[in-house]
Amino acid sequence: PKLLRNAAREVGGTAQVAGGVPAMCDGVTQGQPGMELSLFSRDVIAMAAGVAMSHNCFDAAVYLGICDKIVPGLVIAAGCFGHVPSVFVPAGPMPSGLPNDQKAKVRQQFASGEVGRDALMKAEMESYHGPGTCTFYGTANTNQMLMEFMGLHLPGASFVNPGTPLREALTTEAAKRALAISDLGNDYTPVCDILDERAWVNGIVGLMATGGSTNLLIHMVAMARATGIVLDWQDFSRISDVTPLMARVYPNGLADVNHFHASGGLGYMIGELLDAGLLHPDTKTVMGEGLSRYTQEPKLKNGELVWEDGTSETLNDKVLRPASDPFQKTGGMKRLAGNLGTGVMKVSAVAPERHIIEAPARVFTDQGQVKTAFRAGELTGDMVVVVRYQGPKANGMPELHSLTPILAVLQDRGQKVALVTDGRMSGASGKVPSAIHVCPEALDGGPIARIADGDMVRVDAVEGTLDVLDPAALEREIEVPDLSANRFGMGREMFQAFRDQASGAQDGACALL
Repeated sequence: PKLLRNAAREVGGTAQVAGGVPAMCDGVTQGQPGMELSLFSRDVIAMAAGVAMSHNCFDAAVYLGICDKIVPGLVIAAGCFGHVPSVFVPAGPMPSGLPNDQKAKVRQQFASGEVGRDALMKAEMESYHGPGTCTFYGTANTNQMLMEFMGLHLPGASFVNPGTPLREALTTEAAKRALAISDLGNDYTPVCDILDERAWVNGIVGLMATGGSTNLLIHMVAMARATGIVLDWQDFSRISDVTPLMARVYPNGLADVNHFHASGGLGYMIGELLDAGLLHPDTKTVMGEGLSRYTQEPKLKNGELVWEDGTSETLNDKVLRPASDPFQKTGGMKRLAGNLGTGVMKVSAVAPERHIIEAPARVFTDQGQVKTAFRAGELTGDMVVVVRYQGPKANGMPELHSLTPILAVLQDRGQKVALVTDGRMSGASGKVPSAIHVCPEALDGGPIARIADGDMVRVDAVEGTLDVLDPAALEREIEVPDLSANRFGMGREMFQAFRDQASGAQDGACALL
């Protein structure tokens, strides 16, 4: 805030903190009851920002949006105040610490009892050791990519580390740019002019080309609706079919976002995708007309912030590849549809030999039951683990990332394993084939509610299908479990109205729009 205030004063403006938004760290909350508030925290963030903006006295807005729900919530608010010029300001990722694959290995070892909590804590502290976003390519860093592809960041701003002179220069320039595009300047650019259909298409292309977080399939739908645009999962699927996967960043590879940025980063990707005709070049951005400015990279020269042409070649083809020679010819996600409903899978992190899993179902109604069965040694043989009643109406659609180490242990033992759920997985999840966001959810009478232990289920990311093989299974009566424990404790009692009003995952799982 001090940097922003001083920057505004330098150009004759005044900066005011209009309001703050509440947010949780999804990583800390994994597996806890509070995770059932996580998705709806996005809506609360949007409402809080809406209250802040409601004073109707601002010439422009600067949104400090970083982690999982904050950026989507702030974009929803910005969309509802579309006449206000808006610049989004990232903080950047923390410097690289313990490699993400080593962190994941320790988590698996802890889940299987091979190491104790001391070893787990040591790995976590070495992984998350400074300010900034986590260094894996999860939801937080996918958000940052999205803001750059859609022209709401300054070019090259997303992945500059906190506490560096360049980071501070970019923050300062963001405040000045917000005033320059107000209607008191010479380049009035309301955010509604930026967030048109072309920008959303560009954002989806970025999501697919980078192999980003599946959470954005929910968030982008809700964000777009706040700007008057309807997206559906078929849009994502069609764009994925023609978008090359150009990046391998953990959990889709071993590199972290700092390695990705050093390899050429978003500027290189945008340039490649523009040259391939896969991005709309003529979108408006906070820098003016056209996306080509976002092929440039920021530098400090003699204390001045300047932009220069970025690299036209990848600097590490194990992390970043050209559009003409990608890691795979299609994007990082696959829509699945069949007699169990519609879901999605992040295929970019799953080995090709695991894209099709056909196995008996093991059915659970919460993640705690899965953990209990694992500890008891009951999860043997090939299986499709079905975790239902995890949708937005049932319990707020929590991430089930705390199941990832368990399922990965089973997979590493040689078992064929897949997950099918009407809940979510973390943007850090990968490796285990997971059909998530299944709609309709169980509490809405979705077919997933009719599956029983032993039913043969086929999860096919090649053909894009999700089926129980015996259609007779879908004739069973639905027995709704007692969900009262999801209604109280850890603040959940305050969110019943959100659960009642939430749309399905395919419509953004949103209680507001």
